[in-house]
Amino acid sequence: MTKKTTIYDIAEKLNISSATVSRALNGPDKVSKSTYDLVNKTAQEMGYRGNIFAKALKSGKSYNVGVIVPWIDTDFFGSAIRGIQEALNPKGYHVIICQTYDKAHLEVETINSLLKIQVDGIFMSISNSKTDNTEVFSDLANKNIPFVFFDRKKNIKGVSSVTVDDFKGGYLATTHLIEQGCKHIAHFTNNHQLEIFKNRYLGYKQALEDHGIKFDPELVINAPYTVEDGRKTTKKILKSKTPPDAIFAAHDFLALGAIQEIKAQGLKVPDDICVVGFSNEPFSKFMELSITSVNQSPLELGKISAQIFLDEISSNEKMKSEKHVVLTPELIKRKSSMRINREVER
Repeated sequence: MTKKTTIYDIAEKLNISSATVSRALNGPDKVSKSTYDLVNKTAQEMGYRGNIFAKALKSGKSYNVGVIVPWIDTDFFGSAIRGIQEALNPKGYHVIICQTYDKAHLEVETINSLLKIQVDGIFMSISNSKTDNTEVFSDLANKNIPFVFFDRKKNIKGVSSVTVDDFKGGYLATTHLIEQGCKHIAHFTNNHQLEIFKNRYLGYKQALEDHGIKFDPELVINAPYTVEDGRKTTKKILKSKTPPDAIFAAHDFLALGAIQEIKAQGLKVPDDICVVGFSNEPFSKFMELSITSVNQSPLELGKISAQIFLDEISSNEKMKSEKHVVLTPELIKRKSSMRINREVER
């Protein structure tokens, strides 16, 4: 059996004290950066495996944080996670990524699992579930565990959040379509228990009102945000007595499905129907018919979320103050909606 590497073995190899090794392994704030880098590199080379539970008990920190998202395989959440990691990794933190598949019961299970391994904080974007599960989040706030919502959130006392102004995003998207001469604008939305979808819808509705266009509830259709659902929803609405001359989809995947179905019906985008999405997924830029979309700056969103966490754990105040940061969205104009002015922004 191979002998387990200890901090004393690392100390002997580097000719430094075991106390210095211990401090370096417990985080970058305990020693100089050069010592921290050297000790951790040597520990990795020697196959050192620390006891995270003993470490957490001794230092009060595990230097692990959990990030919980509905789905990992979207650019938005991937970029937000990257932002969190880029901000926390230099501080010695390791990020544990979990996904809930948009299921509320997995949120509770995941949070409890992260608490069992004594994470120092949790970042979360809630699931698209119609259950009103707030108890677990309130418990976290009461336990004084740093907890930050990003993008999708619930309003829980004591919990900070970083979001995008989805109302403004919906307003910008709809106003742009009106400026392109569209007057019969459909909106593909989703579960309004999630503020992001509710606010995008309200922004759409307000833009219509401000430009003197009568709101038609028949043009608002609830749809899951997949490409196939975008196609099905578009096929359905094109059969109506007064089909739309534009579609504002609450997600880029819905917008992509809409474009595919419009083309399948022998119609042209944007000449017959303009399309705008939301989230600025990478494919929206690189398609031959690029898709106009609302950019949410997920990388910045992740970095700001991480900074809120760092500020909270460094605070000497017993009562943690809530912080609510709202980022300004940007409409990226591309071919799918530029009916009048063919020049696109990027």
